[in-house]
Amino acid sequence: MAEMESQILEVLNAIRPYLQRDGGDVEYISFRDGIVYLRMVGACASCAIMDTTLYDGIEQALLEEVPGVIGVEHVG
Repeated sequence: MAEMESQILEVLNAIRPYLQRDGGDVEYISFRDGIVYLRMVGACASCAIMDTTLYDGIEQALLEEVPGVIGVEHVG
């Protein structure tokens, strides 16, 4: 589990500069049963395209880069 969390954090850290450029960020909460639980913060928390960023951007990167990840869920 620690190895998988390390891989998840590595992917999130690679994405983070793009989110921060627009005043937002992503916070890792946990990983359970193949699902990565995240919280969008800053400008990303109230952005009209948060779902697009979360599912078409972050989720796709995690699915491609971290074996065992099957999806993401936003924790509000």
